[in-house]
Amino acid sequence: MRERLSLALIGIVAATSIAAIAPTRAADLPRIASINACTDQLLLALADPDQILGLGPYSRDATRSWSAAAAHRYPRLSGEAEDVLVLKPDVVVAGSFTKRATRELLKEQGQNVVTFDVAHSLDEVKAQIRKMGEVTQHPDRAEVYISRIDTALARTRQFVAKHRYRVLSISRRGWVSGSRSLMSSLLAEIGLTNAAGELGLKFGGFASLEAIVKLQPDFIVISNDSEFAEDEGRAFLLHPALEHFYPLSKRLVVPERLTVCGGPMVADALDRIVSEITRAEHNAGTTTATH
Repeated sequence: MRERLSLALIGIVAATSIAAIAPTRAADLPRIASINACTDQLLLALADPDQILGLGPYSRDATRSWSAAAAHRYPRLSGEAEDVLVLKPDVVVAGSFTKRATRELLKEQGQNVVTFDVAHSLDEVKAQIRKMGEVTQHPDRAEVYISRIDTALARTRQFVAKHRYRVLSISRRGWVSGSRSLMSSLLAEIGLTNAAGELGLKFGGFASLEAIVKLQPDFIVISNDSEFAEDEGRAFLLHPALEHFYPLSKRLVVPERLTVCGGPMVADALDRIVSEITRAEHNAGTTTATH
């Protein structure tokens, strides 16, 4: 009986000690503000909710952000220095394309600004996830996401497309993802070739309708298959000439939110490209059988 009572007392003391220590540990974690769409998503994936003071102006954009739904729980910042300074964060995370003047002003005001470059490869994606894991002080969570990407890669390498298709990723107004881009890296893992290299577009750029048709890639990658053009930028992809040579059967639909940034979402991007190529190959086989 005494032993049971002693064990119970030990349990109470231990629980009390943990409860007393936990708030201290939470208080020791850095409080972070993000002013870039890609750092927003990394921060949402890796930080505790209480660590996030605010997110960038495009954090709630469901078209470009993989974590748009979660972003609604946090203040939306302007991306300028003023509202960040009011929050007094321990760390500010930004992208290399965030205005230099903003980053410099924050540094001049004593802010710890950590800048993330654009990820052009899966190795760089993993490095960025680890970097944010260090910033948030949750490296274990970073490794979980990296393991998820590696698992998706393993599935991808078991698949590999039947043919070495030439693919061109096209977005609004004819913007093409270059041969040195994250999209190009994802395509290569699946055994596909980014035809943008044949246009001399290393980091991406605009291609004319004529140049795309003349290039004759096997497939084009687009972000959605809607037949509605809400503006001129979207209308480019619905041009009759492009639709003639590239009907839906020759279009790989990969949502922009899976590829615009480097982060945990690239695992979903790999799976999506595989499923789209599988669909395209099945359709091609069905068409051949029919004829």
